[in-house]
Amino acid sequence: MTARAEVESGGIVDKLKMFAAMAILGGALVGYYLLPEQSQLIRVIGVVVAMIAAWLVFAQTDSGRAALEFIGSSRQELRKMHWPTRQETVQTTLAVLFMVFLLAVFMWLLDMFLLWATRGLTGQGF
Repeated sequence: MTARAEVESGGIVDKLKMFAAMAILGGALVGYYLLPEQSQLIRVIGVVVAMIAAWLVFAQTDSGRAALEFIGSSRQELRKMHWPTRQETVQTTLAVLFMVFLLAVFMWLLDMFLLWATRGLTGQGF
């Protein structure tokens, strides 16, 4: 068997697995809405179980393995990040709020001046 045939057959198998995952999810959603006489808790648990089953099927595809690898590398990068301390967060928040307040006062004063100037130019009084 050639490499191309192996890739194509792997692609077909991956597509079938993806279709199976979508069918599991679709079946769960259809079942959720077609069985309103059942307890909502049971229906929600069924959908959650179906989502887990669909994810397990999807994880067996090339796309699923790539997604898991991406999630793993993202978690590694998150561990490398420097997260601000509580004090840094509070200081930054206060600085932002102070600047927003100053900008609001400036805009209010500018609006008042423009209103005064417009009334003066149009003869509506000062």
